[in-house]
Amino acid sequence: MGANVIAVDINDKSLEVARKMGAVHTVNAAKTNPAEAIKELTGGGAHVSVDALGIATTCLNSIMSLRKRGRHLQIGLTTQAEKGFVSLPVDLIVAMELQFIGTIGMQPRRYSAMLNMVESGKLRPGEMVTNVFPIEKASGVIEAMASFGTVGTTVIKW
Repeated sequence: MGANVIAVDINDKSLEVARKMGAVHTVNAAKTNPAEAIKELTGGGAHVSVDALGIATTCLNSIMSLRKRGRHLQIGLTTQAEKGFVSLPVDLIVAMELQFIGTIGMQPRRYSAMLNMVESGKLRPGEMVTNVFPIEKASGVIEAMASFGTVGTTVIKW
């Protein structure tokens, strides 16, 4: 779609999957300040940031990585501990004219365009699949996800 993706994670194996999927740069947030790294890599900040995890740290780092008039897309939901509330730098959001957009997913009317991109090879979701487990092992996968013990996308088959 023309974007230069910078993937951020705390797991080098996950960052390797992101590189394989086309990320131009990767940032290990366990080793460096991701917002500062993104501002340096982009010469001032990202035009768009996406938080797909939803914990306070990722949401804040995502917003802090934006340039003036940037847009933040919040996909990830907060944890039970946060109960839906995350502190945000409102003064910065106003001063930099940032947009904060929440979404739960893609609208069904857009499915055909997305599936056409899969068919043409522009999107390759299968490359994100790193594990396939039978349904009997689903609880172990969910437990591993809670401690960030999974990489890529795990498919549970029936």
